[in-house]
Amino acid sequence: MVEPRHPAEGCSCRNTDCVERPLRRLFEGLGSGVAACPWPFVLVPLLLSGGLGAGFMFLPERQANDIERQFTPESGPAKAERDFVQRHFPTNDSWRFSAPRLPTEGAYLSLIAVATKGASVLAQPSWREVLQLDTEVQKLGYRGLCARFNGTCVSPNPLLPPLPDTAASAPEHLRFPVNNGTFLGTALGGVETDAGGWVKRARALKLVYYLREDGPEAAEKSRQWLEDFLQNISTSLVKWNFTSIQVTYFTSLSRQQEFEGNTKSVIPLFSVTYFLTITFSIVSCLRLSCIRNNVWLACFGVVSAGLAVLSSFGLMLFCGVPFVVTVANAPFLILGVGVDDMFIMIASWEQSSKKKGKSDARSRLAETYAEAALSVTITTLTDVLAFFIGTWTAFSSVRSFCLYTGTAFVFCYIYTMTFFGAIIVLNHKREQGNRHWLTCMPVGVDKDQAQKSCLYNACCIGNCSGPSAQSEDEHPMSIFFRKYYGPLFTNKWIKLLVVLLYGAYLGGSIYGCTKIREGIDLRNLASDGSYVIPYYDDDDKYFSEYGPRVMVVITKSVDYWNETVRLDIENCTQNLEAISYIDKNLSESWLRVYTQLAKGLPININNKSIFIENLNTLFQHFPSFKWDIDKTRDKIEASRFFIQTVNVTSAIDEKNLVSQLRETAKQCSIPLMVYHPAFIYYDQYLVIVQNTIQNVVIAAGAMLVVSLLLIPNPLCCLWVTFAIASVIVGVAGFMTFWNVNLDSISMINLVICIGFSVDFSAHISYVFVTSGESSANKKAVEALSLLGYPVLQGAVSTILGVVVLAAAKAYIFRTFFKIMFLVILFGALHGLVFIPVFLTFFGSLGTSPHNTQSKKLELRFRDDKDCP
Repeated sequence: MVEPRHPAEGCSCRNTDCVERPLRRLFEGLGSGVAACPWPFVLVPLLLSGGLGAGFMFLPERQANDIERQFTPESGPAKAERDFVQRHFPTNDSWRFSAPRLPTEGAYLSLIAVATKGASVLAQPSWREVLQLDTEVQKLGYRGLCARFNGTCVSPNPLLPPLPDTAASAPEHLRFPVNNGTFLGTALGGVETDAGGWVKRARALKLVYYLREDGPEAAEKSRQWLEDFLQNISTSLVKWNFTSIQVTYFTSLSRQQEFEGNTKSVIPLFSVTYFLTITFSIVSCLRLSCIRNNVWLACFGVVSAGLAVLSSFGLMLFCGVPFVVTVANAPFLILGVGVDDMFIMIASWEQSSKKKGKSDARSRLAETYAEAALSVTITTLTDVLAFFIGTWTAFSSVRSFCLYTGTAFVFCYIYTMTFFGAIIVLNHKREQGNRHWLTCMPVGVDKDQAQKSCLYNACCIGNCSGPSAQSEDEHPMSIFFRKYYGPLFTNKWIKLLVVLLYGAYLGGSIYGCTKIREGIDLRNLASDGSYVIPYYDDDDKYFSEYGPRVMVVITKSVDYWNETVRLDIENCTQNLEAISYIDKNLSESWLRVYTQLAKGLPININNKSIFIENLNTLFQHFPSFKWDIDKTRDKIEASRFFIQTVNVTSAIDEKNLVSQLRETAKQCSIPLMVYHPAFIYYDQYLVIVQNTIQNVVIAAGAMLVVSLLLIPNPLCCLWVTFAIASVIVGVAGFMTFWNVNLDSISMINLVICIGFSVDFSAHISYVFVTSGESSANKKAVEALSLLGYPVLQGAVSTILGVVVLAAAKAYIFRTFFKIMFLVILFGALHGLVFIPVFLTFFGSLGTSPHNTQSKKLELRFRDDKDCP
């Protein structure tokens, strides 16, 4: 049997050298160049970062926080449906305004008055304050800007008197939900009725003040009025001193304003993150030696990550990439990951001093780059691929985040290989000159040092035991993993416990996946404590019984005068009304009314000319129907009618509603389209799962390709695949238990977790399969002793980078923390617990044919992230 060649002997298809050896040579050359002339590699990144950082001057104009554009699918069907409605059914806010007929949400102020102490809002004390509330709003200049119908301001509530009147009596003998032909489902809330449908009590009343938007000047005045209202409403409510009602408020501007304010709330957390990251880095690299102390390396490692953020963000702003609020999450993540690369470099540099013939800075840095750069390349490549694959999405917010963050990872890698490598060389020169780490002054030998305290010796002489700066012993955490942790998890009873634990983890994750909620709740776009939250709560509590009033549009010209066509339209209408979310008694159809009117007059509407000519008769009796028919001289281009939805109280209901309506309309023989402005947001349910699965599958495939190219061991790739799938299932499942929906925000993190799954699992499994130990248990112990602490260290540093987001007042940032915490927790759990144990069950499989001691050392140097 021919012995396999050592990696240094040539390229073999049975090992990794075909890719690894050229890369090692490339990195060795780079390391030698950096060591030979370090200052250009320090100054150029600083100058480059400063130049690219100038791109921040474009930040105000690049901010793109339009909720509809960023958090709804770019090609959602509802956007095309809205364009069709706007073309065929134009609005006129000054003369023929009708809220259900709006193609958009419109410009409005909405107030919900809830009677206190469980009373009815129709009781006289509450009603008197409702009238006072209406009067006060009208005094603010509303009537000069109000939307009008036939020259009269549209009433904010059909129960209110036409003109403000604080002395008007509360309405009595009301039927619900329709009273004398007027729909009250969205006007009264928390209604209790008797068996006959008469209102006994109503807990809340909604007032909606619509403003004109017909023309830029009117729209700007309306916007200014709403902004002034929001600015003064808190003071006004105190002044009005209502005792019988509680008032919550919302405007058409509120959601957008609150969302835009989220970025400002997270800015103060940046300083906390940098402090935590620098502190952790310093503590990790602290030495009891005033010469060998790596404090400056730790600090400049964090600075390197900061330069990457500055450069990438500046470059993206120069290139015109929109800056969305979700991008504000990126610096927290980049800091945590950038510190990991620093740990790898420092560890390899320290280990290079132990190799024979590696004493000068040039040879040591070449060796450091040869050993560490491949590991850094693997992790960076997997993360960057995950982010750039994430740009293949229907959500603009996800695309922007992935572009900014993926570019930042590229700069982080470049600066680690240049800027930080040069800092290592300069720090080495300081050590060679026996200079103090803080003062850079030469450190002399104190003849009486033996009589001094350990603290004095460490701070002023060199180290605790004496003046020489000898290499320190193995790191205590590595000893812990080798002597205690590794043997513990190779115990057969602990293995059984781990298997049971994994079964519970997998079962809980799968159960969570079946209960996952889809779509972003619009209230979550506001910060905690916002006035928006109590309004949404009141709206859900008292007005959730009746949902959107949906337009059903006949999109093409059909022969309405043909009785067969009318019968087909009626059948289609009845099919839509048969959906469980539709109340068939609340539909509104001009064609039904026209048909009944023709029978009563009588008019022969089976004749085309008579049908067209007598539409004016219909409009005389029902003026609003005129705006539901797009009529030319001799034909009807399009028309619409309305159906009322009910009990749409959750994201699942919203998803089912839009799906069932569109599917039923599609099956109709008449060309139908269903539309409501809320469908713009409902469309996310149609693509969010598909987009997430698509991105996850493509990213996972890319990760496996990278693994095969750089660490092509079949068993190792098997475990990388297992880890990716297991961590994704775990994160997606436990999102449910932590009240996180599957939306465009969490989708970002699910793509991210692929890269981190590779980081935590690939190296552990590869060290195992390339180990030269005789048993599977010993292989697992060796893998843990070499990589246990680095994996733990990397997990902690990444969590520290995002932990401050847990204190953010905005859902977007808290969600980012929650999912990143799950990603890191489950990734580390797989790397430190599940995979080492499962690998012991397959100890005889996948052993590398070149398990030499040099390869083990090579892996140790490459992957050991601790600072010895």
